[in-house]
Parts: sequence; structure tokens; C-alpha cells
Amino acid sequence: MLTGEHYHRSITASARDRRSRDRFVRLALSLLPPRQRILDFGAGTGIDARTYAAAGHTALVHEPAAAQSAYLADHCRAEIGRGAIIPSAFPPPEKVKAITANFAVLNLVPDLEALFASFAHGLDDDGFALVSLLNPFYLRDARYGWWSRNLPKLLRDGWYAVEGSSGSRRYAPKAVVRAAAPHFRLERILPGRTALWMRQYFILLFRRA
Repeated sequence: MLTGEHYHRSITASARDRRSRDRFVRLALSLLPPRQRILDFGAGTGIDARTYAAAGHTALVHEPAAAQSAYLADHCRAEIGRGAIIPSAFPPPEKVKAITANFAVLNLVPDLEALFASFAHGLDDDGFALVSLLNPFYLRDARYGWWSRNLPKLLRDGWYAVEGSSGSRRYAPKAVVRAAAPHFRLERILPGRTALWMRQYFILLFRRA
């Protein structure tokens, strides 16, 4: 099992992954009014939360994995000390303007309907949820046998379990949108559907319905 430090190093080692993460965070910041309270769901080691805090927001962080949570406490010690980052239960004790879940956090959640219902309870009426998931239609994955084996189930059911993983799933965008209803409506998908096959991750922006 990876320690929090090893996990942090592994997810920051790839330039492509850093670009994907940064693309998500820039979008979140562009949607937020100044000085908001947001929940970083599945915050990992606090990489995104530190960026939100540096931009003047208060980032509530929820990270259920003990190793990552422990490293977050050290990595974000200064921000936690001044109240810019706040470790939080889920749902959060107070409603927030935005809930963000970056870097395939939702791929580890088997019950998306229950999750989005909880998101709705923790979010302001005019707030948004921004989520990033691994793209099951990513064309570069087509070279692997598991991609073609799982394609019929993906097209039929909207998801499939990842072979050799502990509970990880790949969801089609339509399956996530369906799970988010009736609490949320989809406002934007990135990249656009015609270019979806080009990106390893896709981003969905939801508003309260």
C-alpha cells in the first residue's frame, strides 16, 4: 500500500496528469465568485485545495483514505492553521458554493445516485458541482484487450468494472448525468462530445435542478 507521500509523488510525476488536474482547477476558479466556501470531495493530499486557498477561497476537504488524509494534514499545515483549508465530514456541516471532485474520484464510487443526493444536501441552491472522471471512450485505450471486452457492456449499461481493481469503475458521461438527476442538470461537458475520444479525462459541470 502506498504511503501518503508516495501517493503524492506518484500523482504529481506525470506532466499529462498535471495538465489534466490544472485544467479542472482553472475551470473551477473561473466559475467561483470571490471568497467562497467549497468542498473538495476526495481531496487526496490537498493539491487542489491549496490552489483554491491561494485564490482566496475556504476549502473544506474530505478525504476518506487514511494515508492521503494524514499527508494532507502535513502538506497543508499552514493553510489549515489559518483556516483556509478545513478537514470536513461529508456531507459538510454547512452548505457550500461548490463541490469539486477531481482526478477520477467518482470512478471509485459504486453508487453515484446516492452520492449526488448527498451533494445536493450540501450545496447552496445556486451552487455547482464539478467532477472529473476517467474517460471510457479514450481512443488510446483501444489498443488494450480490456477496452474492447468491456465496450459492449459500456454501450449497454453505461459503465463497467475495471479488471484487477478494487471497486473502480468506468462510467460513460450519460450514466453520470442520469445518476445526478433529479437533483442536478448538466450544464457543460468538456471536452465536447465530438472530441471526447481525445482526452483521458472528461469534466462535467452540474447546476442544481
